[in-house]
Amino acid sequence: MNSKYRRHTAREATGLPPGTLIHIGERKEEEVVLTLIDYNQEGFTEKRLASVEESLAFKDSPGVTWLNVDGLHDVDLLGKIGEHFGIHHLVLEDILNTEQRPKIEIAERSVFLTLKMLSKSSAAAGIETEQVSVVLGDHFVISFQEKEGDLFDPIRNRIREGKGRIRRMGPDYLAYSLIDAITDHYFVLLEDLGEQIAALEERLVGNPDHETLRSIHGLKRELINLRRSVWPLREIISALHRDESSLLSDGIDPYLRDLYDHTIQVIDSVENYRDLIAGMVELYMSSMSNRMNEVMKVLTIIATIFIPLTFIAGIYGMNFNPEASPLNMPELDWPFGYLGALGVMAVCAAGMIVYFKRKKWL
Repeated sequence: MNSKYRRHTAREATGLPPGTLIHIGERKEEEVVLTLIDYNQEGFTEKRLASVEESLAFKDSPGVTWLNVDGLHDVDLLGKIGEHFGIHHLVLEDILNTEQRPKIEIAERSVFLTLKMLSKSSAAAGIETEQVSVVLGDHFVISFQEKEGDLFDPIRNRIREGKGRIRRMGPDYLAYSLIDAITDHYFVLLEDLGEQIAALEERLVGNPDHETLRSIHGLKRELINLRRSVWPLREIISALHRDESSLLSDGIDPYLRDLYDHTIQVIDSVENYRDLIAGMVELYMSSMSNRMNEVMKVLTIIATIFIPLTFIAGIYGMNFNPEASPLNMPELDWPFGYLGALGVMAVCAAGMIVYFKRKKWL
């Protein structure tokens, strides 16, 4: 990463004129990478672009043009893309702000939406979040990502191989496919979270410890992050389905309804997992309380048994001289006084143990 790059925060954008282009968030790529796929039912063209100007030859092509941008830190380059493709400067401002919630804006000649692409790179890193913005135009779709590497390779392969209906459909179907790929990956994350929750439940039933509680809180944070990304997606799909924009054909409605159903399934799963996590926290606290109660019960029983024994030992530990008075501990002169005292102690202890067992305290 370029050491000269400084991460901008939302606070720095406060007070700037609307539409001021400033990248807010972490820089995840060294250079911005532009890739273009132009396709129709007969064939496709795929190339890596050296500049934005190379894409202008495909802007008004009769097919569908998909321009993918990896890296959002080059404000000047994104400004050129907005100028060439007629993207409003307020939309570009939203694209450059990677710390906002998913949203949708529908205009007369374009549809803009931004959503979160989630991935799990490793168990230690947890769920990683990347903002993906999509602009749908008359004959083109532009996707903006924070870094290279995404969930769209199956879509690219379908375009290259001509599989499915994507080469026969318009740009609205391509935009739907991008959203669908991101939504489907939520199910993969949910499956992984479900396995982790099941493993935690076994640990809770077996032998929970402080590491178990940390794992529970880690899963809780991941579910909150997932919920924050999924809930606005329902609003986005609903807005697309209700809108009568000329950019959305009637043939896309069944796919949007199916995508909306998938979103509802994800939300339901997230809510169910949140309830399970909340129950696991209560179960952990209850388990710890029961364990403490067991420890306190054992200690209380031991202390209760030794109370009368201590009482007897305390009495016979008093230094009263029996020669001074026959009332001063005559047991001290008995030949078996020591054994008698131990016997009384043993009988007291045994009697209390029997009593506790009958009460089922032991």
